[in-house]
Amino acid sequence: MGFDQYHEPAQELSAETRTFARMCANLTEEAEAIGWYEQRMSLEKDPESVAIMEDSLAEEFKHFSMDLEFLLRRKPKWRSIARGTLFQDGDIVANGGAAEAAAAAGSSPEAPDAGSAPPGPVGPDSSLGIGSLREDIA
Repeated sequence: MGFDQYHEPAQELSAETRTFARMCANLTEEAEAIGWYEQRMSLEKDPESVAIMEDSLAEEFKHFSMDLEFLLRRKPKWRSIARGTLFQDGDIVANGGAAEAAAAAGSSPEAPDAGSAPPGPVGPDSSLGIGSLREDIA
């Protein structure tokens, strides 16, 4: 693969835009790798091999998530839409449409200040406002 990832002359693009394009390419590559591991694991019969692939898959998903977070921190409107879509109960398409409409109107029910600077690192006691990722096991 060459360096033909740009759709405009690279020398005319800002460093920020080139970095953004690289992270979009990373996100795509991680998503492809996730799909490949899922396919391999669905056919593999050897449990030890599957365990190794599951570990590798977790790494790919971590990288995918980090790439996505990087991109969302640089696009407040995207972040607002993601907050209204991800980790929400109900219809995914309806949630996405409502989040997109709210972002277009400059508001978001999940993140009222989504147009401001992205938040800093998240601590263990802080909330992203997207619901709990943990389930209480009784």
